[in-house]
Amino acid sequence: MKNKFDKIDESLDIEPTQVVKDVVVDEFKSIQKIDKTSPLDSYDEDFQYTRGNLYSLIEKAQQAVNEVLEVAQQSDSPRAYEVVFQGIKHAADVTDKLIDLQQKMKKLNESGTKSPTTVNNTLFVGSTAELQKLLKQEFSDDK
Repeated sequence: MKNKFDKIDESLDIEPTQVVKDVVVDEFKSIQKIDKTSPLDSYDEDFQYTRGNLYSLIEKAQQAVNEVLEVAQQSDSPRAYEVVFQGIKHAADVTDKLIDLQQKMKKLNESGTKSPTTVNNTLFVGSTAELQKLLKQEFSDDK
């Protein structure tokens, strides 16, 4: 099946390729490959991907803050300390986003499994005589 980009591929004399992006989940673990042509089909996959990215951002922010703090201590410049505080604020914001992600995922998981357990409104369809018989039967069964 030909698509609209086949003519471009032919004119440039190249083979069409699939777009793949390398994502580092953790510096000490292997690199995970994600196919950009197919969407992620699960909330859990999205959650794990986002969680890994947030962890990576937090680690990098902490490392950057430590390095900038050393520079600030050596230069004794107010601007350098301002950059340190901005880095700390950024790391704290990303940490807050991680907690928000956890809470959202927890709500998502709970909403799918919860069913109503309390019935507040009940309706009896019948005559008053039938209702009295039903109530007498209930009271006599409880004794």
